[in-house]
Amino acid sequence: MKRTALALVACVAPGLVAPVAADELVSTYISAAAIEATIAAAPPGEVSDQQIRHVEAPQANLGVGIVRRPAMARGEPIRVIRHHNQSEVYRVVSGRGTLVTMMAAAGEEPLDPDGVIVRTLTGPSSVGLAGGPMQEQEIGPGDVVIIPAGLAHGFSEIVGEITYLVVRIDPDRLVELK
Repeated sequence: MKRTALALVACVAPGLVAPVAADELVSTYISAAAIEATIAAAPPGEVSDQQIRHVEAPQANLGVGIVRRPAMARGEPIRVIRHHNQSEVYRVVSGRGTLVTMMAAAGEEPLDPDGVIVRTLTGPSSVGLAGGPMQEQEIGPGDVVIIPAGLAHGFSEIVGEITYLVVRIDPDRLVELK
């Protein structure tokens, strides 16, 4: 079976791409049109997380998707997710928000290991509410954020809506290929 790598992740996390024979490694192309079509297909007014591709690579499977989140006023409860083994890289396409990260979430509960979210997007993960010390960072168009595996994350405020491209690094190869 051929192994595949995404050039974006190779640049962001070069340690994840081990040298392999040239005839075993192929690239995956995702057109701007495919990204725009995914954004356009997102239902308005609700969270949409759509995986565009999830492919094999030498040391981890790699995924690229689009997430769109609706407006959220500051002061609402901050729902967070923590991916146990999967790191993520966000690049904001449009909108603004305040991203929060923390080591643990209050009332953290694991997602169903056989559920669609775990199987097709995040791998083993837990959800809860923000609590305790946290880092806050306002992010907007063009900004890039690296979220290491094990770090709970969510938004404390979203102005209008925010859309971002997400690169997922799946070292356990648990997320279904697409």
